[in-house]
Amino acid sequence: MRASREPASGVLRQVQGAHLPAVLTTTLSCFLILLALLTPNDLGRLTPNTFVSVPLEAVLGVALLLLLPEWARWAGALVLGLALGLLTIMKLLDIGFSAVLARPFHPATDWSLLHNAVRFLAGAIGPLPAIGCLAAAVIFCTALFIVMVKSVQRVADLAARQNVTASWAVVVLAALWLGCAISGTQIAPGVPVAVVSSADYFQHRQPPPDTGPDDEQKLDASANVDSFANTADDQLLTALRGKDVVLTFVESYGRSAIEDPEFAPEVGAVLDAGNRRLRAAGFDSRSAFLTSPTAGGGSWLAHGTLLSGSWTDNQQRYDALASSQRLTLTKAFQRAGWHTVGVMPGNDAGWPESASLGYDRVYDAKDMGYQGPRFSWASMPDQYTLLRFQSTERAARDRQPVMAEVTLVSSHAPWEPIPRLVNWTDIGDGSVFNGMASADDPPQAILTRKYGRVRGDYRAAIEYSLSSLISYVQTYGDDKLVLIFLGDHQPSPIVTGYGVSRDVPITIVTRDRSVLNRISDWGWQQGLRPNSQAPVWRMDAFRDRFLTAFGPQPEPAHPPIPHR
Repeated sequence: MRASREPASGVLRQVQGAHLPAVLTTTLSCFLILLALLTPNDLGRLTPNTFVSVPLEAVLGVALLLLLPEWARWAGALVLGLALGLLTIMKLLDIGFSAVLARPFHPATDWSLLHNAVRFLAGAIGPLPAIGCLAAAVIFCTALFIVMVKSVQRVADLAARQNVTASWAVVVLAALWLGCAISGTQIAPGVPVAVVSSADYFQHRQPPPDTGPDDEQKLDASANVDSFANTADDQLLTALRGKDVVLTFVESYGRSAIEDPEFAPEVGAVLDAGNRRLRAAGFDSRSAFLTSPTAGGGSWLAHGTLLSGSWTDNQQRYDALASSQRLTLTKAFQRAGWHTVGVMPGNDAGWPESASLGYDRVYDAKDMGYQGPRFSWASMPDQYTLLRFQSTERAARDRQPVMAEVTLVSSHAPWEPIPRLVNWTDIGDGSVFNGMASADDPPQAILTRKYGRVRGDYRAAIEYSLSSLISYVQTYGDDKLVLIFLGDHQPSPIVTGYGVSRDVPITIVTRDRSVLNRISDWGWQQGLRPNSQAPVWRMDAFRDRFLTAFGPQPEPAHPPIPHR
């Protein structure tokens, strides 16, 4: 008898061993399905408590697969698997956009940002690794769809084989789910047991306002509604005639740079020391804050908003603006007799819409004559950009006054390596910067670095950009110069954290007190660094207030002279 029992136990172990991979595969499939349904689209809400809920979609999905006839079950599993794959990709995109741009992914308007993402990666880690990352993303998404479809098919096959058991399980789970939903049962605080996860998610994934199918026509119409459109050329910007007006965007220069305790002491010291030096050279300044339409990236949206006075918070709005007849600040200066230029070292390709936005000439990276090294994403140091602008546009005699939009990119992510200030007379063709672009740790994608290091690099980059600009004014500023400098947006949440404002500092610097007198009613604060009590405007309010302040103004009424 003993001899006959030993072979039977061996067979049992073999059967159990044969079933173990199948059990593990089924368990993994169920886990992946629940993971796709329950994972939030915000890493801040991703905790172990997230996965103690029961999603109604899982119960209904199994019920649907049980009800389908055998010939349709495969197609049903395919559709459900593809839907889960799409849901997972959307959540991953939301997580990525929230980490970089402080907002979720907008399917209707954000696909065009793929090109900019690849450009950023190419600048941070090189063109070939960037292409490799893109290929890896495509492979990952394809694999994700396949895995999700296979997982649903696995569960469908199990439910079909165990039809009676699966049906009772669905009934019991549905009853429990309904009871928990009615009673509001929670296992963990704030985490209900009964949830409708994907339905809630897609409800909140509705297109943002003004992004419907007919939005382009609406935006075209609104962009062309302009209270300054019919202003005569000789009535535009009369108080700035003869001045060189330089509008400078400092990349990622946000309110956090001057208020976050980790940045404020050093950045504030640069601004305060610069203010003292500029005042000694005869300059005065006024500062405040503007609220940007973007954060973490999308600089051109901020540029478009400031110049046009129209809120431009997505690519669709920007495209509508570029094709509209709206009077931008550059167009206003152009019509009033200024030579208008754009100095864009971050552009490495043509800019077709520049003419429609009012630029007579645009200098992109290939036009700058720079012979030095790249600094990760930044094609050249800010000092070189400012000197090139000075030598090509402001140094000539007997010229038109110039209005320039200058973009400083040394403070663009990933904020490493950072150049050093050099003597202006030594800059030449930029080869003086050779050797500065190397670092102990080579340039790499920002998300691979430690949090503390990224914040330190950001602070140092902002210090360099501001120091370059202050030094430029001190060296080349004259009675004609009116400098307006501001941030385009806050840096990404990896620097600022979540929940901060979208405010950026803005400052006007000039020697001409009459220019500052024109904005005395704005309430802006003296100096280069606004404090927490400084006025805050939306960025689209700037254009109208600027054109009003520097256009013709009525003479003040004088009281009659009394008779003696």
